[in-house]
Amino acid sequence: MIRVIIGEGSCGIAAGAAKVHEAIVAAMGQSEPFALGSTGCIGMCFLEPIVDVYEDKTLLRRLVRVSPADAEAIVDAARTGDMSKVDSITISDDDAEFLSKQTRIALRHCGLIDPTSLEDYRANDGYEGLAKVLSTMTPEQVIEEIKVSGLAGRGGAGFPTWFKWNAARQSTGEPKYLICNADEGDPGAFMDRAVIESDPHNLIEGMLIGAYAIGASEMIVYVRAEYPLAIVNLTRAIEQARAANLLGENILGSGFSCDMRIKAGAGAFVCGEETALIESLEGKRGMPRLKPPFPAQKGYMDAPSNINNVETFANVGWIMNNGGAAFSAMGTETSKGTKVFALTGKICKGGLVEIPMGKTLRDVIFGIGGGVRDGKSFKAVQMGGPSGGCIPESLLDTIIDYKALGATGAIMGSGGMVVMDETTCMVGMAKFFLDFTAQESCGKCVHCRIGTKRLQEILTRIVNGEGKEGDVELLEELCVGIKDGALCGLGQTAPNPVLTTIRYFRDEYDAHIRNKKCPAGECVALRTYSIDPDKCKGCTVCAKKCPANAITGEKKQPHQINADLCIRCDQCRKNCKFDAITVE
Repeated sequence: MIRVIIGEGSCGIAAGAAKVHEAIVAAMGQSEPFALGSTGCIGMCFLEPIVDVYEDKTLLRRLVRVSPADAEAIVDAARTGDMSKVDSITISDDDAEFLSKQTRIALRHCGLIDPTSLEDYRANDGYEGLAKVLSTMTPEQVIEEIKVSGLAGRGGAGFPTWFKWNAARQSTGEPKYLICNADEGDPGAFMDRAVIESDPHNLIEGMLIGAYAIGASEMIVYVRAEYPLAIVNLTRAIEQARAANLLGENILGSGFSCDMRIKAGAGAFVCGEETALIESLEGKRGMPRLKPPFPAQKGYMDAPSNINNVETFANVGWIMNNGGAAFSAMGTETSKGTKVFALTGKICKGGLVEIPMGKTLRDVIFGIGGGVRDGKSFKAVQMGGPSGGCIPESLLDTIIDYKALGATGAIMGSGGMVVMDETTCMVGMAKFFLDFTAQESCGKCVHCRIGTKRLQEILTRIVNGEGKEGDVELLEELCVGIKDGALCGLGQTAPNPVLTTIRYFRDEYDAHIRNKKCPAGECVALRTYSIDPDKCKGCTVCAKKCPANAITGEKKQPHQINADLCIRCDQCRKNCKFDAITVE
């Protein structure tokens, strides 16, 4: 049986997958000897829209960058079995290595199964881990298996999962709650979204096992409202699970009862912090609580609660099926298993990457991601989002584990990995993240509310050419104070982008402050525009496009730019056909 499967996660839809689906349906006509279906995101976002052609369970062809115009050829190939008809859109061997170099556990089903089908999930070992747990294991044995696995929280802190589960298990008080943090507010991060969209039953199964372990009777998924497809697919999966006695009363006849609901959050970055998330769940403004007490003792509705993120739960079913030892066999001594990263920025092959801990940054960025695009040179990678730091080229061989990344001044974070090239201004990058964290600060503590604003103001002065001697030292002093005094992880880690860019790219700060120059040419206020007289043909186009009338010259003669009038709008460079405009 031939099956044509279209990748319709958010990235696929954004690239045009829905239109491809419509075109294939139209080309099929009334009856075709093959099935047409959908799947989620397989992680190769740089190749979307993606269409897979299967014969039963065997992948015949993976078609990439598909357009509606390819529909007729796809239908013809599926109808006749002649795959040569789609050679022009078949994935290359080089691009296929993007997946072959990965080890996928949390993402094991993503892009391979129908996320709307419980039957498809169960046909791929789905809910077997839950059945094993409920029929043969005590809660204590489940926690011990998680301990053996070495699974640490994948939301950023890397705290041992078994310890949190055990603390909630041992806490007195009823009811108990298991909460999934699917807020995922980091710029450039989309790991959790992809898992929920593409494999929602995997999340449900992992949470059910966790709920059984701690003794929870209710599960809540706190997901940001900006993830509409994730919410739709998870809602459908919850309904399917209830109908199959996988949620609700007396699950699988085991005597264990537990249900699940979704809470759509408003998108505040601070709600990624577990106590702020709890406040939001309770209908209050999302602001962190003082700890102790910890959520395991007094969490949601003052009851014992456990919070883990999506990726953490996505590993649990696999661990129960394959054993904790199999998971701990991957990774390093201090960081076990695999980790999912959202590979974005100035990268050739952007998308979702899952690799065993212990691989190097170079392995991911160049071995899987294909290196920097457009022939530019690598400059840095931002790890851990606004809470992380920038790692330079000299540290590309750093291994990926919590300890090694921490030593660079960055953090693992939830898995954002933003690649920067030679055209990126590192001072501007620090300002970008401080703009974000200053805006997202909940305002509860002075160090974060005022401190991040002061950092933002100083960085803004520097990129505007108004920096002065002593600014770097002042930035460092403020960073230390904020880290030491902030109440929660948002404030404590907000200075990381500033500290790491100063640590590794101090020369760029000095150039901005002392020379009033941006080495990357990215800071608009520090650009100087001029016209190369040897290239200028005197066509007058630049003068006509200049809104400030800063360009003068006779027709067919080299023109000049008046630097005092130039507003650096870049229109002259964009419209010059002779590459005569130089920017310094």
